[in-house]
Amino acid sequence: MTVDGEPDRASPRRRLGLGAAVVLVIVALAVTVAIGILRGASAPVERVSIDAGGGTDAATPAALYVHVSGSVVEPGLYVLDSGARVVDAIAAAGGFAEGADDAAVNLARPVSDGEQLDVPAVGEGPVAQSGAGGAAEARVDLNTADVAALETLPRIGPALAERIIEWRDANGRFTAVEDLLAVPGIGDKMLESLRDLVSV
Repeated sequence: MTVDGEPDRASPRRRLGLGAAVVLVIVALAVTVAIGILRGASAPVERVSIDAGGGTDAATPAALYVHVSGSVVEPGLYVLDSGARVVDAIAAAGGFAEGADDAAVNLARPVSDGEQLDVPAVGEGPVAQSGAGGAAEARVDLNTADVAALETLPRIGPALAERIIEWRDANGRFTAVEDLLAVPGIGDKMLESLRDLVSV
């Protein structure tokens, strides 16, 4: 267009300004979407607090609820993704606390829904439970024991202790003492000899 026969020199500038504004809007939208994706990826777990009414502050249903206790920075109830392992549960709880016996924990083991994962302190023995007659009796926890602890049991040598741990790694935690029958090399007689010496 012209004004009094002169070309309108402002039109190209207006078009250039409009184009620049559109580009800025698109870039701003892309940055907003990218920030939202990064925020979602940075929160793979959530901590759950139990209120007086028995509800939780979890907004969405969880795949796994795991109670992490013992020598961790922030003991508590955590919600983990399906397929999570002990290393994920401990990371959710802030990592090992000072004095934790991290060598006694199998970080590669899968965790199961409803599990209590207790991280022992250095020098802590097996959990004492009440035995017959009310006397305190030390039992080996099949879900947390390492090879050395399992070898303290009668007729359990290094090879059988390794098989017990391999079964636990492959199948998750023992839910009953009778699960030992699924471990190659353990039969009914050995199970009966171990029944009062182990716990799950």
